[in-house]
Amino acid sequence: MSATEYEIRAGDYTAVVTERAAALRRLTFQGRDLVVPFPQGGPIPDYRGVIAAPWPNRIRDGRYSFDGADYQVPVNEEERGCALHGFAFSQDWGLEARDDTSVVLSCTIEPTAGYPFALRLTAHYWLGEDGLHGGVAATNTGTEAAPYGVCPHPYLLAGPAPLDDWTLQVPARTFLEVTPDRLLPVRTRPVEGHEFDFRVPRAIGATEIDHAFTDIAFDDAGRASLTVMDPSGTGVGMAWDGACRWLQVHTADKKPPLPNNRIGLAVEPMTCPPDAFNSGTDLVRLEPGATHEADWRIFGVPS
Repeated sequence: MSATEYEIRAGDYTAVVTERAAALRRLTFQGRDLVVPFPQGGPIPDYRGVIAAPWPNRIRDGRYSFDGADYQVPVNEEERGCALHGFAFSQDWGLEARDDTSVVLSCTIEPTAGYPFALRLTAHYWLGEDGLHGGVAATNTGTEAAPYGVCPHPYLLAGPAPLDDWTLQVPARTFLEVTPDRLLPVRTRPVEGHEFDFRVPRAIGATEIDHAFTDIAFDDAGRASLTVMDPSGTGVGMAWDGACRWLQVHTADKKPPLPNNRIGLAVEPMTCPPDAFNSGTDLVRLEPGATHEADWRIFGVPS
């Protein structure tokens, strides 16, 4: 496990990014945590802050077909029999550039039997007065088109109150119903009249969420945003661009309730939904030499 990490600062913000998984280990605003941190140098629990690529979320049974060929990638979510979050989270990314306010890391995805495609991934983090900007560019360095998807995986912290007391706003009209045992896609459903309707800010309460949302409301600049507020008046927000048409939200429930149950809200802007390698829904077809980019921002709401 790589212990190498980089601290960057700007204004009221400080961030720490690790070489392992290009993960956001810590982000503070005015001295308070905006994401659930993890200890330096050890394992990364619950995929906190990692870059998930070349697919976000799950592939059913680790099996998929692409351009007429069948593939099998390792199943790393054994209890659900799925391949989860790609390969990039297990790699140590190399330093490309850094200064006081920014850091750029990169890694390569080498061809394997289950994913015989070659990618170069570059993650860029930089701090400004408006928060932490993050982004990933993926370039196909091989000779064949490659299936691709990506997402960041932070757990947001609104403030000191329990997650149940936080107020959540999610600008999405539709969610993806999943099987209760394996969290695999069943169908899309409107949030209207459902407990997952957070278009108008309201308390999370006891609602348990581990679902993808879509039909997201993007503004005229092509960006969408989510906010989570603590009763104390502090809060955290996340914004993302139109490359991410899906948003996974997870209340971090541990079943049965275990330590770290519901300690943060996972918010993952995704370029494609769960099991997109099989459904093909919004799956990026990355041609040789082509580059795909996605970006996002995490920001604090002062009390």
